[in-house]
Amino acid sequence: MKKLLLLIICAAVFASCETKKEPRNIYVMTGFREPADSGLRFIYSRDGYKWEDFGVTSFLHPEVGTQKIMRDPSIVVGPDGTFHLVWTSSWKNDLGFGYAHSKDLVNWSAQRHVPVNDYDTTFRNTWAPELFYDSARSEFSIAWSSSSPARFDGSQRQYFTTTKDFETFAPAALFYDPGYNSIDGAVMQRGKDDYVLVVKDNRKPGYSNLHLAFGATPTGPWSGETESFAPEYSEGPTWAKVEGGWLIYYDAYRQFRFGAHFTSDFKTFTDVSEKISVPKAHKHGTIFMVTESQLKTLQAAAAKLLCEEEKAEAQETSTLTM
Repeated sequence: MKKLLLLIICAAVFASCETKKEPRNIYVMTGFREPADSGLRFIYSRDGYKWEDFGVTSFLHPEVGTQKIMRDPSIVVGPDGTFHLVWTSSWKNDLGFGYAHSKDLVNWSAQRHVPVNDYDTTFRNTWAPELFYDSARSEFSIAWSSSSPARFDGSQRQYFTTTKDFETFAPAALFYDPGYNSIDGAVMQRGKDDYVLVVKDNRKPGYSNLHLAFGATPTGPWSGETESFAPEYSEGPTWAKVEGGWLIYYDAYRQFRFGAHFTSDFKTFTDVSEKISVPKAHKHGTIFMVTESQLKTLQAAAAKLLCEEEKAEAQETSTLTM
């Protein structure tokens, strides 16, 4: 009887803890600003459409890679609440990407360079690593684009690796090969064993637009490619689950703006670019969710960083005028 009573009490306490657990209902989008050497930026939204800037130059400055830049930052939240970040660390002559992790998006681990392409030194680049957490397999997958004069006539293809701990990584393998130059693949989970890849056709001129493909795992194989739904010269797609369906965001880079299409069935797409608002000069990353407390932590850190930036600017101005 005492054992049963103890079990009931423990169950009640557990249920209470679960109800107090904060929901992740704030959208955060990673990004950067050209020329991509200042580091990690965030914007946030409460509805997935209207975005606000934190106002600071960078939450994390790049320190690894051949050119030490930070483009295409991608973040996912692990099952233990850790935020994992990967990014393009160089334009060229780089066999890997950057990696760091954080519990609060403010205090980051030491940065590491992950040389996923070092098995073939003919690769010329490692672009736009994209993270996905596969809860069914309890592992992370990272997909990126690379080109080599020894492969596919030198045009870009997408490759991937998997890891459970960001210490050991599976050998790189082909992720997506549509038969032509292709980059910027982002994975969405629609349901059990049901994944959607939004990806860029990078043939030029006349292409550089986005379409979808479908698979039973987050690493493919991919098939059933759709027609393009975004305008030419769109890149860096990411997505947000919103009421009634999905928003697929993209960087319309020749127009210096973001665009977005809404879909509820991944067959028909509605251009909702006039309904979104993304801060000027924000460049593409990925969207993930945080709690209200985590947002407040970011806002407090941003206010502190902004004060430090303004103080540094004032001191520099004072020195120049002396």
